[in-house]
Amino acid sequence: MTLGSLGNSSGMSSTFLLSGVPGQEHMHIWISIPLCFMYLVSILGNCIILFIIKTEPSLHEPMYLFLSMLALTDLGLSLCTLPTVLSIFWVGARDIGHDACFAQLFFIHCLSFLESSVLLSMAFDRFVAICHPLHYASILTNTVIGRIGLASLGRSVALIFPLPFMLRRFPYCGSPVLSHSYCLHQEVMKLACADIKANSIYGMFVIVSTVGVDSLLILLSYALILHTVLSITSRSDRFKALNTCVSHICAVLLFYTPMIGLSVIHRFGKEAPHLVQVVMGFVYLLVPPVMNPIVYSVKTKHIRDRVTHAFCH
Repeated sequence: MTLGSLGNSSGMSSTFLLSGVPGQEHMHIWISIPLCFMYLVSILGNCIILFIIKTEPSLHEPMYLFLSMLALTDLGLSLCTLPTVLSIFWVGARDIGHDACFAQLFFIHCLSFLESSVLLSMAFDRFVAICHPLHYASILTNTVIGRIGLASLGRSVALIFPLPFMLRRFPYCGSPVLSHSYCLHQEVMKLACADIKANSIYGMFVIVSTVGVDSLLILLSYALILHTVLSITSRSDRFKALNTCVSHICAVLLFYTPMIGLSVIHRFGKEAPHLVQVVMGFVYLLVPPVMNPIVYSVKTKHIRDRVTHAFCH
């Protein structure tokens, strides 16, 4: 008996099976149309934002440099899930090897937590701009912005780097079916035929130390911003100051709401319908990259003017 047949006879699995929309397999080709449209909008929208910021010297300011980081992150999130999602909905190819799955979840989680860091950096940018406007240029220099970006990337990579290796040491047996069209750590670890307590604890630690800390600091930033804005005597100046935060607040809500919802469903919503998990999964990974370029194009005058000029001429 060969090692391969021994593995098969013992129920061990060498691949995982990704899922589309349960019970709607006959509709996958039609479901793929809005998904493709969302991917197209996400990729084109974020590329346009990056192109405009790069080619317009007047936009080489801290706020727009952080926006370009957000666009790069959203672009990466879209590209790392695109192959598996479209392969399922177009040709029904559900199999994914363990190493490919671990690599995909590394990039998904790394980019997700990087986006959280970028949103925190953008909150800090708004805090300095509104609460310390005279020191804005001296505090947020290009060097400082570069260091913030590298620190954010370093934190995400350092925290997510152990996950693939922690998952790789497990044997996987039984039904290797995942709930989504891509790999997530909290999904894959549940398929292991071993004690996953260490993975579960480390996963919770990562979420608390990134999303938890970042969201609290963002709330603190806006509490200080609100305190400063309310001290401004002119009503029009108060409105103008708050209006510069609207796009960022929308981006924060678009990112944190589905992420927290999906995490709660995976950890505590065992009785939730499978369809709810699938829909939340697509909302979590597709809605922020699609909506962020639209929100910033509509609400930010300099971006809106450049987009209008580009398409009208």
